[in-house]
Amino acid sequence: MSDLDSKKVLMVVAQEGFRDEEFFEPREIFEDAGLSITIASKTTNEATGALGRNVKPDISIDNVIIADYDAIVISGGPGSRKLLWPDKRLQKLVADAFEQEKVVAAICVSPVVLARAGVLEDKKATVFKDPESIRELEKGGATYEDMDVIVTDNIVTGRDPACAEKFGEAVVETLKKW
Repeated sequence: MSDLDSKKVLMVVAQEGFRDEEFFEPREIFEDAGLSITIASKTTNEATGALGRNVKPDISIDNVIIADYDAIVISGGPGSRKLLWPDKRLQKLVADAFEQEKVVAAICVSPVVLARAGVLEDKKATVFKDPESIRELEKGGATYEDMDVIVTDNIVTGRDPACAEKFGEAVVETLKKW
């Protein structure tokens, strides 16, 4: 039994248009590491990925008690910009997770949720390389860097789908230390 066997990860996906590999690749890494995974979205109806894969959320974002988890990991994709960026409840979960010193992670355009939650102030972070996402990150006080994955204390940010595996591994390594 590893020290990760008792750790619980909340994985958040947009109800529609999450980026498939940014969810499925990290989830596989988390499962291989022995982490317990709960999937959250706006509802518990089946969520559809941008590339056509589906996942059934276990819990709605509104019903999450962040104290029950060791990490919150937000997948990216076009649905994140539309459905997760403006979600005030998700922003509060992120802020509370950060305050409770849990691992807070997001990939692709989803680090914007972290920025809007106020947890990237004076921190280096990466995000999908488009002007709006970079602007949102900087508006939240982050220093943008064009890198695959950036780990700053308990925060992990990943740039794009090509980094999904590296992102998942960085979350696991951060959980081991945190």
